[in-house]
Amino acid sequence: MTGDAVLEVQDIALSFSGVKAVDGVSFTVGAGELFAIIGPNGAGKTSIFNVLSGVYRPQQGSVRFKGQEILGMRPHRIAALGVARTFQNIELFAHLTVVDNLMLGRHNHMRYGALSAFAWLGRARREELANRQAVEDVIDFLELEQWRRLPVGLLPYGVQKRVELGRALAMEPKVLLLDEPVAGMNVEETEDMARFVLDVRDELGIAMVMVEHDMGLVMELADRVMVVDFGKPIRTGTPAEVQRDPDVVRAYLGEQHKTVGGAA
Repeated sequence: MTGDAVLEVQDIALSFSGVKAVDGVSFTVGAGELFAIIGPNGAGKTSIFNVLSGVYRPQQGSVRFKGQEILGMRPHRIAALGVARTFQNIELFAHLTVVDNLMLGRHNHMRYGALSAFAWLGRARREELANRQAVEDVIDFLELEQWRRLPVGLLPYGVQKRVELGRALAMEPKVLLLDEPVAGMNVEETEDMARFVLDVRDELGIAMVMVEHDMGLVMELADRVMVVDFGKPIRTGTPAEVQRDPDVVRAYLGEQHKTVGGAA
């Protein structure tokens, strides 16, 4: 783990009609760390994300963000504290421009009321200009300049995924939850997204929790990896440690594989 823990998850258990989706999951994420969660389909990865973001409330456990218990908070309250999320299926407004979609990520930073906004004076004007500058910084960071005034629905899929990341970054999060950030991308788009994810960690210092099926990407980018199977954590460690673990090989890759991506 890198630096002090910004996210602490302890003994989470979540069941639906008696079926355990998450069973005894614990982990910490340090400041500036990229922590990945992997596992077979149905292993509980998305359920863990939904617990972290407040969509699900588990029957037991604790989730602390910067020392504050957030379990039981509504999703918008968790987001306001500094936990942002991207989605596997793009959740953008197709008819709005890139700029307008990113401005939606600034809603937690807008303090003026409707009257001030209508008058376009004083605090409203200052905050609007500051928020637009923050969005322009994200556009520069993610190299979105050429698409900034285009409706998102007209953009290539990989660029839309980048806009989704940008909207989360516009919130100025302390923890970023990345739900399959390269799902559906071609090789070039995947390489671009990998570069930006590393820039988020190394240049912005934002801690990240990533769920991803592209094992090559995970093993190349992640500082630490937690493997889950049937809702249970079976190993947490560096990518190299996880790849060598026989329980991980059996659960995730099958007996015929020796390492991730290795020969039979």
